[in-house]
Amino acid sequence: MEEKRKLTTASGIPVTNNEDSMTVGPRGPILLQDFHLHEKMAHFNRERIPERVVHAKGSGAYGTFTVTQDITHYTRAKIFSEIGKKTRLFLRFSTVGGEKGSADTERDPRGFAVKFYTEDGNWDLVGNNTPVFFVKDPKKFGDFIHTQKRDPQTNMKSATMMWDFWSLNPESLHQVLILMSDRGTPVGYRHMHGFSSHTFSFINKNNERVWTKFHIKTEQGIKNFTNEEAIRMKGEDPDFAQRDLFEAIERSDFPRWKMFVQIMTEEQAKTFRWNPFDLTKTWPQGEYPLQEVGILELNENPSNYFAEVEQAAFAPAHVVDGISYSPDKMLQGRILSYPDAHRYRLGVNYEQIPVNRCPFMVANYQRDGFMRVDGNGGAAPNYSPNSFDEIYEDESYKQPAWNLESDIADWYNRNAPGEDDHYTQPGDLFRLMTPEAQKNTVHNIVSAMSGISGPKRDLIINRQLCHWFRADMQLGMSIAQGLGLSMESLSQHIPQAQ
Repeated sequence: MEEKRKLTTASGIPVTNNEDSMTVGPRGPILLQDFHLHEKMAHFNRERIPERVVHAKGSGAYGTFTVTQDITHYTRAKIFSEIGKKTRLFLRFSTVGGEKGSADTERDPRGFAVKFYTEDGNWDLVGNNTPVFFVKDPKKFGDFIHTQKRDPQTNMKSATMMWDFWSLNPESLHQVLILMSDRGTPVGYRHMHGFSSHTFSFINKNNERVWTKFHIKTEQGIKNFTNEEAIRMKGEDPDFAQRDLFEAIERSDFPRWKMFVQIMTEEQAKTFRWNPFDLTKTWPQGEYPLQEVGILELNENPSNYFAEVEQAAFAPAHVVDGISYSPDKMLQGRILSYPDAHRYRLGVNYEQIPVNRCPFMVANYQRDGFMRVDGNGGAAPNYSPNSFDEIYEDESYKQPAWNLESDIADWYNRNAPGEDDHYTQPGDLFRLMTPEAQKNTVHNIVSAMSGISGPKRDLIINRQLCHWFRADMQLGMSIAQGLGLSMESLSQHIPQAQ
């Protein structure tokens, strides 16, 4: 039986009346001295911290990662040091574009962010359920997200904004095709894959570097809603994915994923036919096969959603010894922007929040700031170097230097020759789909593009159709016919033979 405890204020003062305000007489005005009333109301007014600009609605759980295969020849990361090793983790799934109260079955990419609590610090693998993204330069990220939010005049979602942006940025085509397939509406979070999307690097004990991509494959099997099923579920249970994940773990039906990596050497990267660090491209698995690493299992629900899911903060900047970055421009931008977003939303000491806190030793000279709750370093010096403590820099963790290919700094065109093939991979993907998947994808695209309106409607539709035709002739023709365009008007969109 749970121990009885006195109700107190946040400062520990016992509360004598939690339901009635102190007034002058039974009908009189409230006294200013009823501090507990003010504390309850003031705290209530501040219960909602700023929601995430993206990935606002999410679900999370704790679990373990277990190594099943030896990859120590690629990386010295301690999490992979031996077969059978287990590491505790926290995983947060999310939708990307909607607000915190949006429906779980919206057509949207899904976030797939994992925090591994390793003895060398917390490693955050912050990915999505797709292997690519809409843009490949961080300067374009804010503009893209604005198109997924609300129109500044109507305060409504706008198909016109979305397709206008996509039609002006053909680099988006690969991700747009995935989004418009049934993969854009997964059945909850348990039945989808996760990807690092970015290229990272592994460094082994000999200080040798290889490039890598992470794939996290569901053991539950892929399941997707059709567009109509997803729309119906939005009305029946807008929290479907949250409910599905929570209830599965509660009944001990623990979801599992198998982690794989793709490996590319530095020499192979120099001759790869696409930029290997382009976030809108994949590495063909026939050339760079998946190599198994381990099993990820979720087996513990959070006891408090706000404390553990809402305050969980992930950043691609958080890599550990043996795992590092790459020249991926979007990754480089996220290294800066993600921790900055957390400092704004949760405060400069967000990594002291229990779900974010490293469970192993932390030693640095950070002090002060809002919500410093760890003793603030006590009487120890807050500067370095000093003559009093024994904190030291461990040179054994030093990474090998990068060999940069250029010493010329400039604003390079992200779609320059050699960087402008935005059609081969989306076309290949469409041709790999089953006839049913192709049919559903075309149906979803036609439904989405039918929402384009306004004086620029025809311009936007025609521009986007050119991209679909360049990816695959059948895809372009099917979309055009679905939009009710005549054969005469189609001729301007069909690429001419060279």
